[in-house]
Amino acid sequence: MITASMHLRHIFQCDKSKTCSSSAITRFRSQIPIIGSRLCRYNNCITSSTVGFPLIWPFFAVINNFIGKYHLLTTQASPNEKEVTDEVISHILTTIINAQRPNGKVCTVVNKLCESGNLSAAARILQSLRDKHIFPSPIAYNLLLVAASERHDIDLLSQAFKDLLVSRGALSSSSYLMVAKAFTKTDDSVQLLRFIEEVSALTSPSVTVLNRIISAFAECGQVDKALLIYDMIKSLRCKPDLVTYNTIMDILGRAGRTDEMLREFASMKEAGIVPDIISYNTLLNNLRKVGRLDLCLVYFREMGENGIEPDLLTFTALIESFGRSGNIEESIRLFNKMKLMQIRPSIYLYRSLINNLKKMGKVELAMKYLEEMNSCLSELAGPNDFKRKKR
Repeated sequence: MITASMHLRHIFQCDKSKTCSSSAITRFRSQIPIIGSRLCRYNNCITSSTVGFPLIWPFFAVINNFIGKYHLLTTQASPNEKEVTDEVISHILTTIINAQRPNGKVCTVVNKLCESGNLSAAARILQSLRDKHIFPSPIAYNLLLVAASERHDIDLLSQAFKDLLVSRGALSSSSYLMVAKAFTKTDDSVQLLRFIEEVSALTSPSVTVLNRIISAFAECGQVDKALLIYDMIKSLRCKPDLVTYNTIMDILGRAGRTDEMLREFASMKEAGIVPDIISYNTLLNNLRKVGRLDLCLVYFREMGENGIEPDLLTFTALIESFGRSGNIEESIRLFNKMKLMQIRPSIYLYRSLINNLKKMGKVELAMKYLEEMNSCLSELAGPNDFKRKKR
């Protein structure tokens, strides 16, 4: 019987100029379940076969159009599955290494393997390339992260993320989001904390990666898990930094957990970390939402005492707070002070001030600011002026 390895070599050596007729390509479907297969699919089939070669048991899934002129044959189940898979991977690696544009080939292979459900083979290829000091682009890793996240394969996703981290260092936000999304379907805190500990071991003493993981979990609505990660960081070598505290305060503030937010602010100062403009704006914005004007004023004064200049976000929080409380005169005073400091107002702030003036019956003054707003629309601050600078 012809082995799978011989069959594969024939495919890889196939002359591009010779094409197989459609009658030579046989398609089979087996209703026999594959026992032991990770996916246990019933739809196992051969989608292509080279001329003159008999069918091989068990059936193979063909990854079509592999690197332009090759067909990649991978086994779904076999007593010699490891041997055959090693043979397949060896041929793939050789082809990638010899390619003019290896990164494009890697992405093609990883995508095909993920589509066919063979995530472990895709992971092995990326690992083998890294062992050979060939570092695929983050796109290839992200393809695997997406597939692993969709299948909630935490172990494979964790390993792929760590490999990407070692290979590339700086990752895109999408990579972090894939990790966070994978944990949405599990409440296994032990598995999560083990992953965090392993990532910390790779990145310590820097806490930047863990900060971004916390942000990604919060963005996916997993606040409790984000806070669990934060609690664990305190016991690791990489201690919370200013960005960590700012992130946690923002998470707690958005969740309406104002008292906890204030406690974290106090803890930050006790740890010897000096608050910055982001720290104070986070406090002011979230205190504004719950109507705590008294505390807004306390922290605004503290900002000045610490030599921190207010910015657009600071004034927006204060002007809104005073306007809602009925102290429209103080809102106007702060608005004018902001303009004297050469800080451009936003259309949002103008509208807030105008609405509060109308509520207080000051229609004439409201119309004055409306005309002023319309006369300088192109000069007003836009959404980008409200975004935090990434660190």
